[in-house]
This record gives sequence, structure tokens and C-alpha cells, in this order.
Amino acid sequence: MSVYKDTAEVEVRERRLDAILSYKGDAKTLNVQSKKRKVNCPESSYSQCSQCSEGCAEGLICHIIDAAVISHAPIGCSLGASSRHIVGRAVSKSRGLPEHKVQMICSNINEEDTVYGASKKLFTAIYEADRRFKPRVIFLQSSCASGIIGEDMESIARQAEEKLHYPVVPVYCEGFKSTIWSTGFDAAFHAVLRRLVKPAQKKQNDMVNIFNFTGSNTFIPLLHKLGLRVNYLLPMATLEQIASVTEAACTAHICETLATYVAAALEEQYSVPEVKVQPPFGIDWTDEWVREIARYTDRAKLAEQLIVQEHKRIQPELEKLRELLKGKTVYVMSGDAFAHNLANIAKDLDLNVIGLSTLHHDLHFETKEQINSLEALIESVGNIKDVRVCNKQPYRIIKVLQRISPDVLIVRHPNLAPMGMKLGIPTLSEGDANFSIGYDGVLKFGRRLLDLITAEKLFGNIAKHARLPYNSRWRENDVDDVLNNRMLGGEL
Repeated sequence: MSVYKDTAEVEVRERRLDAILSYKGDAKTLNVQSKKRKVNCPESSYSQCSQCSEGCAEGLICHIIDAAVISHAPIGCSLGASSRHIVGRAVSKSRGLPEHKVQMICSNINEEDTVYGASKKLFTAIYEADRRFKPRVIFLQSSCASGIIGEDMESIARQAEEKLHYPVVPVYCEGFKSTIWSTGFDAAFHAVLRRLVKPAQKKQNDMVNIFNFTGSNTFIPLLHKLGLRVNYLLPMATLEQIASVTEAACTAHICETLATYVAAALEEQYSVPEVKVQPPFGIDWTDEWVREIARYTDRAKLAEQLIVQEHKRIQPELEKLRELLKGKTVYVMSGDAFAHNLANIAKDLDLNVIGLSTLHHDLHFETKEQINSLEALIESVGNIKDVRVCNKQPYRIIKVLQRISPDVLIVRHPNLAPMGMKLGIPTLSEGDANFSIGYDGVLKFGRRLLDLITAEKLFGNIAKHARLPYNSRWRENDVDDVLNNRMLGGEL
């Protein structure tokens, strides 16, 4: 079956990948049941918080250079634009690029528009974006409201494009269509594949596509040692970079949750091979990744030399960090594959990974050949006894952390960090998804963990003054009662 379909919308992850939001058990059982596509995953009837696939799509497309984004939505859906503007400026400055400004307009759908239609507002927003920003592409981002009223963004985009003479690209990322907000990543990549990617004019055998989030420039220094150039995508990429993805020697990504869809589609449609090993988090996975990149770029001998040199270079500090961190217990909470990545780094520092919580879990992959990050983690660190799939529900996770009481909590998203801090657990917020990449990334990860542990008293003081918003009935019951749909007789 084809990965890429020439349709307006990409199929959501629940149907395409059998993605789930709930699981409690161990890593090996989850892996075995996933292969059978039959996971014991009792769903909760209560959700304390959530995210939206619209936000995931926006986080990629709003950072494309010379792009404007129209959020065809009520004004509240554009709340994240200000924070994305701050991130864009910081990342562009750190990479030595011209200052990046998020160029975004909301069509401001209101109650009357949901009855009579909002196409006039969308046209107005498109032409205002053209006047204000002079972009080279405009993305039309759908929302729950515009999806429910059935706004015909395809015809609106075509009409606007005829007048503006540059691409106007719909991105279908309505939040209600999928409970897996990572579907928004797929929606953004699908829109780019449909309209902005071009067939290769030539092959650039020294160029590697890397799909990632906004973040620090860690791949260029690493791959430069192999004489390779990095094509960073999508954030901070130009339209020329996006169009040239078909010319690369291969495609890599930092997280299978983010970009296995676009990587598989590029291999299928344009014969750009996907790097099918784990991303470079941890020493062993970095070794494999470097070797695989070298295989596609005819640099095998140089890669082996680089691996030997890097091991020798980091060994003295690595041994010191291992001695200071050995035996400390760690709980990791992040997006599906990225949690596996962070846990593998912890293993290299002789930390004991006692638990893992991912925000969702895909039961299978875009192709049979793609990596299985959970299986790779089990091979690397062994079976992890306490594994959860939970989409950021504090009322569940706080109970788990209270029971397990790890020495350190590692999270990917800053809004998860307070859960550990309120319990007095030293908490590392990874934030920048690129920061712990490669050999130097292991050392940086260890230094930050060491700083956290030495500040343990600070977290204890935070816990003394923090109040959790749950009543005694909630505190006296096991979290699995909630997972099994047994609501606790009223308020939590």
C-alpha cells in the first residue's frame, strides 16, 4: 500500500498507524502486543488536559522562511503565535541566520461565521497577509471551527493563488479529527509534499536531509566531520531548501513520531532513501547512525575513523560523569519515540531507567522496514517494568511519580516539568530536541543531570510549599482505578 496518497488530507494516525493513548505494563509486553496490533489499553472517560494537532502543524510551517500562516479559526486558536515568535528569533540567532519573525494572521471566526460561513474572512486574511508580509507562500491552517462548517479551503486557495501568483497551501489539521495531536505533523508535511517539493534536478551526494523541530545547530558540526552538508527541515528552511529535498543523498529525522511519514514518502515517491536506524541519542545509537549515513554517502572508512576519535575524546569526562551518576533512578516522560531516545542516553551514563511514559504510541509504522524505537530501547537497556502511555494527564502521572519516586525526572516539554518539581523530584526539561544529539550530547546531558542532583534541596523546598489540587478521595485511590474507567464518585 502506498504511503503517500495524492489527496487533500493525510489519514489520521488512529487509522493509519493504529495509534493509542493508554497503556500500563512493561516495555516487552507493549512491543509484543503492538506487533499483533492488539494492545490492552483501557481508555479513561476523563481528560484533564490536552493539546491540538493544529498546534503541531503550526509549529513546523510558521518557521519556514518567507512563509505566512493564516489560522482560519477563532482568535483563541492563535494563542501560541507569540511564543513561537520568541523561539523563532532565538533559534535563528543561535544558528547565525537573519532574524526570523513569525508571520501569522487569524481570520477570527465567530459565532455568526459558523452559521453563515467564513470564506470572506479567509479571503480578507489572505490578502492582508500578502499586503503586510510580502510572503513567497501562504499556508491556510484549518481548525475545528472551519472544519465543522465545511469551509472549502481548496477552492479558496486556488482563487487566491491565481491572483497572487505564488503558492497558497491548505493544511488540514482540525483538532477534532484525531485524538493523537502528532497527526498535525503529518498534516504539515503532507501539505509541503503536495505543493512545495519538486522532482530532483540533480543529485547532491554530500547533502543529508534532517527533519527536526526548532533547535540548536548540533548536526552540522557532527556531519561536517564526514564532509557532509545538512539540509535542516522544516523550521528555518527556505523554499529552495524544501524544494531540494529530493536531491539529497538520504533523509534522517530525530524522532519517528515527527517525520517517518515524510521520510517514507520521499523514499517512495522520489527514491531518496530514509535512514532506518535509531537517531543519534546515546553513544551506541550515534555510532549506528553515523555508519548508516556514511553508507549512503560513500564514507564508510571515514565514519569508522570518526567513531574511534569521538569515543577517545569523550571517554575521560564520560567516566567521571558515570561515577557521579551511577545507580541514580530515572523516569522519562516525553513524546512516543523521543522518550525512547532520552532513555537511551540515560543508559550511557549508568543511570537506572525505572519508568517511561509516552504521550501516545503507534502500534506499527509507515513501512515494514522502518525502525522500531521501543524494540531498540529494549535491546539497549533491557525490559522497563513500568511503562505508561498517557497524554499528559497530571492526575495520573503525579500518582505514578509519587509511587515510584525516582531520583530524577526527565521531560521533553516544559509544561510537564512542574509535575515533578511539585513532588520535590529534580526535573530536567530537555526542551531543545537537538541539544543532546551525538557524542557531545551525552556529555551535556550528564552535566545537566549532575547540576540537578546537586540542587536536590531546592526541589525539596519547592515541594514543601506546593499544593496539589486533588481531594482526599483521589489521594486514597490507586491511579489504575481511573484508567479502568472507575471514576471516583465525583470530583477528583
